[in-house]
Amino acid sequence: MSEMQQPWSLVGLTEAEYRRVVEILGREPNPTELHMFGVMWSEHCAYKHSKAALRRLPTRGEHVLQGPGENAGVVRIDDDLAVAFKLESHNHPSFVDPFNGAATGVGGILRDVFTMGARPVATLNSLRFGPLDEPKQRELLRGVVAGIGHYGNTVGVPCIGGEVYFDESYRGNCLVNAMCIGILRPDRIHRGIAAGPGNAIMVVGNPTGRDGIHAASLLASAEFSGSEAEAALPTVPVGDPFAEKMLMEACLELFESDAVVGIQDMGAAGLISSSSEMAARGGVGVELDVRKVPAREEGMEPWEFLLSESQERMLVCVKKGREAEVEAICRKWGVGCAVIGRVTDDGMVRVLDDGRVVAEVPARALAEAPVYHPAKAEPAYLAELRAFDWSRLPEPEDWNETLLRLLGSPNIGARAWIYEQFDHMVQAGTVLGPGGDAGVIRLGAAVAPGAHGLTRQPPGEGLPGRSGQAGPPKGIAASVDCNGRYVYLNPRRGTAIAVAEAARNCVVTGARPVAITNNCNFGNPEKPEIFWTFDEAITGMAEACEALGTPVTGGNVSFYNETSGEAIHPTPTIGMIAVHENLDRLTTPGFKQVGDVILLLGETRDELGGSEYARLIHGVLAGDAPALDLAFEKRLQDVVLRAIHEGLVTAAHDVAEGGLAVALAEMAIAAAEPSLGCQVSIFLGEGRVDGQLFGESQSRILVTATREQVGRLQALLMVEQIPFRVLGDVTADGRFRLAALAPGSGSAHVYRRQELIDLPVADLVRAHKEAIPRWMDA
Repeated sequence: MSEMQQPWSLVGLTEAEYRRVVEILGREPNPTELHMFGVMWSEHCAYKHSKAALRRLPTRGEHVLQGPGENAGVVRIDDDLAVAFKLESHNHPSFVDPFNGAATGVGGILRDVFTMGARPVATLNSLRFGPLDEPKQRELLRGVVAGIGHYGNTVGVPCIGGEVYFDESYRGNCLVNAMCIGILRPDRIHRGIAAGPGNAIMVVGNPTGRDGIHAASLLASAEFSGSEAEAALPTVPVGDPFAEKMLMEACLELFESDAVVGIQDMGAAGLISSSSEMAARGGVGVELDVRKVPAREEGMEPWEFLLSESQERMLVCVKKGREAEVEAICRKWGVGCAVIGRVTDDGMVRVLDDGRVVAEVPARALAEAPVYHPAKAEPAYLAELRAFDWSRLPEPEDWNETLLRLLGSPNIGARAWIYEQFDHMVQAGTVLGPGGDAGVIRLGAAVAPGAHGLTRQPPGEGLPGRSGQAGPPKGIAASVDCNGRYVYLNPRRGTAIAVAEAARNCVVTGARPVAITNNCNFGNPEKPEIFWTFDEAITGMAEACEALGTPVTGGNVSFYNETSGEAIHPTPTIGMIAVHENLDRLTTPGFKQVGDVILLLGETRDELGGSEYARLIHGVLAGDAPALDLAFEKRLQDVVLRAIHEGLVTAAHDVAEGGLAVALAEMAIAAAEPSLGCQVSIFLGEGRVDGQLFGESQSRILVTATREQVGRLQALLMVEQIPFRVLGDVTADGRFRLAALAPGSGSAHVYRRQELIDLPVADLVRAHKEAIPRWMDA
C-alpha cells in the first residue's frame, strides 16, 4: 500500500507521527482518534515547524497583560482600559472561495478578540494578489473585498486601515490577513481554559454541520497543485454575520456575570481543537457527547462533529449550577446553546456518541504535537540578485511621466476602490480611516469602562483619567505593514523594516507604538530554502521588536503558500498597536497652509533594491533591501513624537514605497485645500537622480512646520542629532514643483538648479485615484 493510501496520510499525518500516536496511546488509534490527531497535529493548529523559532521573539513588556498562547494578545492602555488584538490569515480558503473565505476570516478574527472579553472596535486587513491585468486576479480581489465588507459591515465593526500589494509571486496563492482590535477592562480578561471538575461544557452559537471538515489539516496545511483549488471548494465554510453579531453580544453579556470559567472560539479544527486546548491549559480533562451538539445535518459521524468548522460557535466552560443563566442570556439574543459535557479530573478528552465512548485521548497529547527543526539553506538566488549592476539601468528622460506612472501603480495609488466598500465610520469612533499612514480610533467615542465590563459612551466625551477626572481624548492607532520584495531580497532586514515601518506609520499620527501581532506567510517549510527564509525573518522581527520596545503578543504562521511548487514572496505581515495620549495633537499627512516649511528627516541613500520604481519602470527586482539602523530608527521616532506633542509640526508622513518624490506627492494629494502645492529642491551628490527621487531608503519622515515654529523644530533635531534638510515650502498655486541642486564647477557653495518635475496637483490626484479603478471598472 502506498504512503498516500495509508490511513494516517489521509488525515495529514506522516508515518513517523502515526507511530508516535501509537506510542502515546499504547495501541492503534481508532478512526475517530486518528482524525483528532490528524487535525490537531496539522501545521495550522500545531505550529510544529515554526514553534522553535517563534520562541526567540520578545513577548514581555510593561504594557503586556497577555502574550502568545491565547486567542488574542492584550496590552494595557491605562488603569481603566486595555486593548486585545490579533492578526490571522485565511489565505487558502480565500483563494478557493474568495467571498466566503475572506468573510469567514473576518468572522474568525472578531471571535478571537471578543472571546477575550473585549468589544471589537476596529478591523484592518492586509491583502496580496497577482497583477491586476489578469482577469483571475481581478475576480479574486472583487470576491475578497466583497466578503470582507459584507461581514464587517453587517456586524458593525469599522475597518480603519490596511494595505494591498499586487505582485507576480501571489498569482497562484493570494493572501488575506485580517486584524481586529477590541477594548476591555484590564481586570476582565477571559481566557480559553477549562477548570473545575464537574463544571459544564456548553456549545454556544450556530448548529453544527459538515462544512470545513479537515480544512485545517488538508487545506491550510498543504500547498496547492493546479487542480486542488477547485476540488477543495466544499471545505470552505459559509459565514453568517447576523449570527456573529448576536453571538458577540451574548458573549459580552455572559462576561458580565461570573458564571463563565473559560471560553474558546470554535474555529480551525472546531470542537476538538477548542476542547482539547482548553483542557490542556487547565490541566484537566473533558467529557463530550457529540449527540448533544445541536446539528444542522442528519447522520453526522462523531469525527465530523469534532472537526466541523461551522462558523459562529463558541465552547464555554460554565460553573456547575449556572447553566440556566447562560441559557437565559443566549435565549435573549436568539443564540443557540446546549450542555454537551463536563470537566473531568483525569486529563483525558473523552468523546461519547449518545453515551458510548468512541474516543479517549490525553488532552495534552493533542495539544502538544511534535516540534520539528527543519533543515536550512540560504537560497542560491540571493547572491546573484545582490550582485546586480544598477549602472546598467538608464535613467528616465521624463521625470513627470515617471512620477505619474508610479502614482498610478496599484501598489502606490489610492485604495479607495477597496475601502469605500467597508464601513469605516460605524461606532462613531473613527478619527483617521483608511488611506493614511495608520488608522486611528477615539477610545471615548466607542466604549468606556462600566461596572461590569464595557458600556456605550456618547461621541466626544473624554475618558476618565487615573484621577477620575476627564482628561485629554485618548486613542489607538494601528497599522499593518510588510514589503514582501524586501523580505525576498533580505529576509532578516526586510522583516525588521516591516516592524519599523509599522511603528513609523503610527508615530507620524502622534501615537507611541506599544506592541505587535504578526502573520508570517511563507511557502513550504519542508524546503530548506523556505525555512531558512522564515528563520531569518524571525530573527529580524525579534531584533526590531527589541530595539523599538514593541513586544510580540501573538500572531499566526501560514505555511504552504505555494502552487505547483512556486512559493509566494515571504510576507511576515506586522500589525502594530500604538497609543495616542492626546488626540488634540493628532497629525495627518496632507499639507495644511501656504508658507509652511517642508523638511525631510533622515538620510537618503542611493538605494533602488526592491523598489517599486525598479520593478515598475525597469522590470527589475534585484539588489538588496534598503539599509536599516534600528537605533537611529528608534531615536527618530521618539523625536518626531516629541515634536508632534509639542505642537512643532503641522503635517507628517512616512517615506515608503515610491520614495521621496511619491511621499511629497501624497502630501500634496492629501492637502487641506486643492489649491495647495509645493516648491521643493533636493541635493544631488554622486549617486543616481532616480535613487534620490524614488529610492526607498528607510527611517525617513517628511514634516511641515509653520515659519514661527520651524526654528524650534530645527533646534530640537540638531540637539537630538537627527539629520534633516529643508526642502522647500507649501505654495498656493496648486502645482507640484521639484528641482535638483547639484554642485557647480569651481566652488562648493555654488549649485546648478535643474527643474525635474512640474505638474498640476490635479494631475497627481487623477493618476493616484485611478490606480485600481482603471483595472476594476474597465
